[in-house]
Amino acid sequence: MCMNFRNLEEDFRRLESAGADRFHFDIMDGHFVPNITLGQDILNSLRPVSKLPFEAHLMVENPEGFIDKFSSADIIIFHLEATKAPIRLARNIKSLRKIVSVAINPITPPEALTLLLPEIDEVLVMTVEPGFAGQGFIEQSIKKVEKLKSLIDKENPLVRIAVDGAISIDTGKRLREVGAEIFIGGTSGIFMSKGTIEDNLKRLKEMLSFSS
Repeated sequence: MCMNFRNLEEDFRRLESAGADRFHFDIMDGHFVPNITLGQDILNSLRPVSKLPFEAHLMVENPEGFIDKFSSADIIIFHLEATKAPIRLARNIKSLRKIVSVAINPITPPEALTLLLPEIDEVLVMTVEPGFAGQGFIEQSIKKVEKLKSLIDKENPLVRIAVDGAISIDTGKRLREVGAEIFIGGTSGIFMSKGTIEDNLKRLKEMLSFSS
């Protein structure tokens, strides 16, 4: 969502050459969140551009109806708050041989995932309210990730924690210390007014102790 929409392919190639690990597509329907962004046609058109994993972050109502539309993604993320049958949905995604990730909004407690953790591969913790770039970091997210990590260690240690929203060097370091492993870079870490996107990505990875 933060890329240059006039030349997405160029940004993809620049970020991949700079050491990006995966590409995160913000899919918004104007209902679950007030914004409307990328659709399956954009994801599919960019699929030949990169061999890196694509993840479709479904910020949509009734995500069950969107899974087939984003079958070219490697990772499918649905919001716990958007479905009435999360275990069934997770199993359906898994049957497609996709990585299953469940996102939770800032107000949703980690404990809500207890029965779902055996069914999934990743949890995406929203550290801002979903829907718009450029928001301020929600400080309570640090404690939330710490609690989630403790819960994961008990229920399914294979689950990885991702974080999305105002991820900078500062917030990223603090989140990494309490258990986050996957960091979605946006306007706070990569697409900033200062520096190139390549330099910003490399610096963010270096400061979070990732090799490029």
